[in-house]
Parts: sequence; structure tokens; C-alpha cells
Amino acid sequence: MTASRFDLVIFDCDGVLIDSEPIANRVHAQTLAGCGCAVGEEELQDRFCGISDAEMLATIEREWGRALPDDYARRIATALARHYRCSLKPIAGIAEALAGLSQPVCVASSGPPERIRLGLETVGLYDGVHSHLFSASMVRRGKPAPDLFLYAAARMGVAPERCLVIEDSPAGIEAARAAGMTAIGFCGGSHCRPGHAEWLKAGGAALVIADMGELATAVAELSDPGNR
Repeated sequence: MTASRFDLVIFDCDGVLIDSEPIANRVHAQTLAGCGCAVGEEELQDRFCGISDAEMLATIEREWGRALPDDYARRIATALARHYRCSLKPIAGIAEALAGLSQPVCVASSGPPERIRLGLETVGLYDGVHSHLFSASMVRRGKPAPDLFLYAAARMGVAPERCLVIEDSPAGIEAARAAGMTAIGFCGGSHCRPGHAEWLKAGGAALVIADMGELATAVAELSDPGNR
């Protein structure tokens, strides 16, 4: 058996573990519209996929020329909690994919800690990863900067070059590469439109998969000395 070149697998959360991107984009678009700021779901997806809410909202405020209401974050949290409990699903095959990995895993997400926890609890994944959750709120710069992935690797005691990242966004792929890590792009979330795989490949993903059932094979392929 070929020894793996990876000692840690780092998963993004939204769009990789939980199929939450369409819900979040819809909630933000509706809440922004209620504030008088017209930003559609597709624009949010195309421009801010993988970016933290704080950075996204700072950009929107700057372009809009106005500040959003002080209770905007509370409105989003309340609406997301309601929608999560009604309709959030795990990414198909993710539980089996996690169970099939021989390496330790952790989660490094642009979302706030309480939202990461809520999403994973809602779909039954929290117990397996709860002690290894890392949020962009824990570092100075979010994705596409490498800070979050480097922080997660340091906390897990693994060198960056021994880490494999699973990401659905170009910002996440860029962050992984900047951290000196290998990235697999995932384009199987319901938010992924035609061309998403090419988008991730162009960003530097070593491989792109559309089904979590392909993950073990992809990890083995990247561990092959001929692919290093």
C-alpha cells in the first residue's frame, strides 16, 4: 500500500460538508433587499463564495456608500437558523467520505463559529469534528489569505506541506496554495453551476471531484509518487 503524503485533511464547511451556500445567498439577498440594497443571489455567489461575511459586507457597504443596520448580523443569524432547521442537508456521501479517511480531519471555514456549529449539528456531523473547528474569526485575514489554513495546521500539529484541503471556492483554493498545501476542488454542491470545476482548476486545484464518493480515490492519486 502506498503511504499517504498527507497527515491532515482540512475541510471547508459551506458547500463541502453542508449544502448551505444557496440558503446563505438567499437569506443575504433577501435581507439586503429589505435594507434597500439590491444584491442578487447569483452575484453573491459569484463574487463572495468562500469569503467571510465580514469581508463581504464591508465590500457591499463600501460600494453602496451606506452602512448596513446595526442588527444586520442578528437578522441573518435568525433567518439562517430557521432555514437550516427546515431545509439544510449534508453534502451527499460526506459521512461515508469522512469515515473512509485514515488521516485526522479538521474544519476551517470562513463562517462564524456559532454558524459552523449550527450547520454541522443540524446535519449530524458535529460530534465527529467538534474539537477541531477553526473559523476565520480566529485569524487576522480570511480567505484567500492563507492565515486560517496555517492556523488550523499549527493547532493540529501538522506541517503545511503535509496538509490536504477540500474546498469549493477559488478563494479557498488560493488560500490553500498560499499556505503551501495541496487542494482538491469540490464541485458537487447544489450551488455549483456549469463551469465550476474549470473555475477551481484555474485557481490551482490539484484535482476536482464532483462526488464525495471520489474523495478516497483522489487522495490516493495525489499520494502516488508519480503525481508529486
